[in-house]
Order: sequence, then structure tokens, then C-alpha cells
Amino acid sequence: MEQYLIVCPFVFLAGFVDSIAGGGGLIAFPAYLLAGVPMHVILGTSKLSAFPGSIVAAARFAKSGHVRWRLALPCGAAAAVGAVFGAGIALHVSERLIESLLLIVLPVVAFYVLRNKGLGEEETADRLPWVKMLTLGILSSLVIGMYDGFYGPGTGTFLILVLSGLVKLGMKDAAGIAKFVNLSADIAALCTFSASGKVNFVLGITAAVFCMVGSYIGSGLVVNNGQKIVRPVVLTVLGLLFLKMIFG
Repeated sequence: MEQYLIVCPFVFLAGFVDSIAGGGGLIAFPAYLLAGVPMHVILGTSKLSAFPGSIVAAARFAKSGHVRWRLALPCGAAAAVGAVFGAGIALHVSERLIESLLLIVLPVVAFYVLRNKGLGEEETADRLPWVKMLTLGILSSLVIGMYDGFYGPGTGTFLILVLSGLVKLGMKDAAGIAKFVNLSADIAALCTFSASGKVNFVLGITAAVFCMVGSYIGSGLVVNNGQKIVRPVVLTVLGLLFLKMIFG
């Protein structure tokens, strides 16, 4: 019961934050760790709790016309391939090593979240030819999908940053495609971890309900100052994580 009381509220918050600007894994992943879930099981269960929320957010973006399917479909396929490969690597890496990476990866992702003050607000005009846009999108999705399968936190943020900054999509389109690509990677990684018995289905499904509610609320809001919500939450969760690491 203690695990549920820790994980579910944080996963709700993760779904809400992730639907606005990405970075929900910064909240959900440490929550599982704080609840005492083994690292490899976290990798699998966090995918189970996250992908239904991604479905809700992606559906709402699609309904609003902000998912460019011509680009989203090949990018999603590339991310799925990368995620399977990344998850396969994670299953052969010691849990202690992955836990140690948390101290490096999460602050780096948090830095990008906190550094981009206008994340989720500004718009970017398309400036790239279609072939170059497609190539960059597929390659970026493959690499980020691999990261998502191996680890995960910050995948949505990285996708939004790359799709808006490198591929030159408008921010709303970048966020919409990022949700679809993230969803594809999560499902592919989930299948890989599930096949190896690294998914707590009861905890994951319960948390998924909370994530869906958070994603629905977040994706349905027009948030002008989203970072005012995201930043304090990210800093608080990172603080809890480091206390957990220090005091065990």
C-alpha cells in the first residue's frame, strides 16, 4: 500500500506535466525508486503506467490537428525500433549501474527543462525541405527511442526540443508528434520488458489510471506559464531523489 501511496499521486503529476512540456519521467521514475521498486522492474512498470497517458495526450493533440501523420508515423516506427534495442541493452546491465546513472541523467534533463523558459509556449516557423525534415526526424526518433527503452526520463522533453529546434516544427506540432513518438517507444519497450518478466502489472495499471487523468487535464489546458508549474515540481522531486540516494 505504501508503494501505491507514493507512486500514484506522483504519476498523476507526471502525466499532467508531461502533457504540457514533457519531462514527466523526471517525476514518475524517481517516485518508483522512492517506493522501493527494483530498478529493472521500474524500467518496465514505468512504461506500463506512462503509455495510457501518452495515448490520451496524443489523441487530444490529434483531435486538435497538431499531429502531422506523414511525419509522425515514420518517426514513431523508428522510435519503436530504437526502444526495443535500448530495452534489450538495459536488461543486460546491472541494476546498480542504472541506478547510478540516475544521478547523472536526471540533473542533465532537468537542466534542459529549467533552461528552456518558453518551452511549450513559443512557436517556430517551418524552414526545412520535407526530405531533410523527414530524415532528421527519423534519425532523432531512433536515437531518442533507444534512450527511452534503456532509461526513459526526459524522453518527451528531448523530443520536443529536437522536433522544434532541429526539425523546425511549430511548438504545438512538435508537442503533438512527440506524444505519438513517445507512445510508440513506450509500447515497444514495454513489450520487451514484459517478455522478460520485469513489469509489475498491478502497480503499473493502477498508476496508469492516475497518469491518464493527469494527461487529460494537462493536455486540455491552455497553459501560458507552464514552467511555473513544471520547474518547482522538478526541483522538488530531484531533491527527494537525492535524499533517497544519500540516506538509502
